[in-house]
Amino acid sequence: MSLDVESIINESLAVQSRDFLKIVEAAIAMLRDEGGRFRRLTVLERLVTLDPLGEALVIGDLHGDIESLRLILERSGFMEKMAKDAFVVFLGDYGDRGAYSAEVYYTVLRLKLAFPEQVVLLRGNHEGPADLLASPHDLPMQFQLRFKEKWRDVYSKVRELFGYLYNAVLVEDCCLMVHGGLPACISSIHDLALAHKLHGEQPFLEDLLWSDPSDEIKGALYSPRGAGKLFGKDVTDKILALLGVKVLIRGHEPCHEGFRLNHNGKVLTLFSRKGAPYFNAHGAYLQLPLSEKIESAQQLVPWIQKF
Repeated sequence: MSLDVESIINESLAVQSRDFLKIVEAAIAMLRDEGGRFRRLTVLERLVTLDPLGEALVIGDLHGDIESLRLILERSGFMEKMAKDAFVVFLGDYGDRGAYSAEVYYTVLRLKLAFPEQVVLLRGNHEGPADLLASPHDLPMQFQLRFKEKWRDVYSKVRELFGYLYNAVLVEDCCLMVHGGLPACISSIHDLALAHKLHGEQPFLEDLLWSDPSDEIKGALYSPRGAGKLFGKDVTDKILALLGVKVLIRGHEPCHEGFRLNHNGKVLTLFSRKGAPYFNAHGAYLQLPLSEKIESAQQLVPWIQKF
């Protein structure tokens, strides 16, 4: 199979249930076995730590928008840069809402299988556990339309995949990347790594997947989303200091311009798709130079690409 972006996306548009399942099963096997030190990253449970070298392409919510994914991969020069040990970090929410959820999942998993030590797949709230499913949850309907009588097999296997996606990415002395927000009560980096195992006892995974920053509050308050919390700048300051990083990079919230800064430049939100039902004017992605000394998300703005 060819590894250029156009060919992979064309495969995704034509793939049948049997080959789709093979890709998902191969990705699960790979993610299940990941652990320890690779060339320039370390995997501890569901936490990835990246070495502060080279570049990371950071992509926010896609929600079934295959055209935005195509544009980002082509404009960023993704394929060429992967030969130079660049990384790609997806912040989660690959499916639901948009019409091409299966195609987005297929494409990102093909990239993971092609570049296992360079593609990092975070878990979004639309990839959450059964007791934290986003509503409406469009995947069953979309898979019925896409895969006909085999949709239950595909859906079940994709749901299994969700449990192997990562909770967070850490770049030491630089940034933390998650899908949603910061748990206000963690005591160490291990709480992030083990959030999925502690789910049901501690709210760490729920907060990572569902929480949002607010410039209007202190502490943490229950979220109008019905899951996760709103958290204030004091929470951001405390948790970033605890983890030894300067900035939180996250997705989860639609942004009219494709990105937004909160908490006096401590939080960057990226949203990487356009169109209904969000109707944002722009999507955005980040080409992050990992070796740069970063003190504020404001410094990241020149590396944010809007489309």
